Amino acid sequence: MAARILIVEDEEPLTLLLRYNLEAEGYAVDAAGRGDDADLRLKESPPDLAIVDWMLPGLSGIELIRRLRARTETQALPVIMLTARGEEGERVRGLATGADDYIVKPFSVPELLARIRALLRRTKPERVASVLTAGDIELNREKKRVARSGRDVPLGPTEFRLLEFLMENPGRVFSREQLLDRVWGRDVYIDERTVDVHVGRLRKALNRGQRSDPIRTVRGAGYALNDRYGAEA
Repeated sequence: MAARILIVEDEEPLTLLLRYNLEAEGYAVDAAGRGDDADLRLKESPPDLAIVDWMLPGLSGIELIRRLRARTETQALPVIMLTARGEEGERVRGLATGADDYIVKPFSVPELLARIRALLRRTKPERVASVLTAGDIELNREKKRVARSGRDVPLGPTEFRLLEFLMENPGRVFSREQLLDRVWGRDVYIDERTVDVHVGRLRKALNRGQRSDPIRTVRGAGYALNDRYGAEA
């Protein structure tokens, strides 16, 4: 799965520029033009990284970051702050509030992309690694191939994305609704039972000739990649 980045910026031309360049790099991008709107989105579905402007309508970037750091689910969310304020005191204030990095407008887009990659490598290595492993399962993002115990596992595009997402979050249980949002996307409207069908297909492909099932079903809650599977395999 591509790393998800939320742009919180009220200057539409800048938002469009950032979205174009981030999507060209392979990231999944969402945007909010107001601080209060971004706060609601971040509560519902935290991204992998946020780019936050200092001056925003509804809720300032500084206050938004304070709220992020006060919530357990977004306490460690990587945040890059954008601002026209270049004075040392302002940079210190932004970083002290909880921003992980700080870049002053106007800025170089390649420099921002480099800082994003560096932050993700440090905080979300599973999002940028080309190969994911769990026990005897290996998923190669670049080649779009999956193998188990050295045997190729043919998967359809949806099953590949589903396995990729579960391997990025070992042990965490996701409801069908959450999987629909993260794997299929917010704008796709399909029945939640579709998730069960694709999990069944993924299991069948992975477990052919194998005794252990790496996918755990939690009754009434959803599915997870067994976090003890890698240790036991």
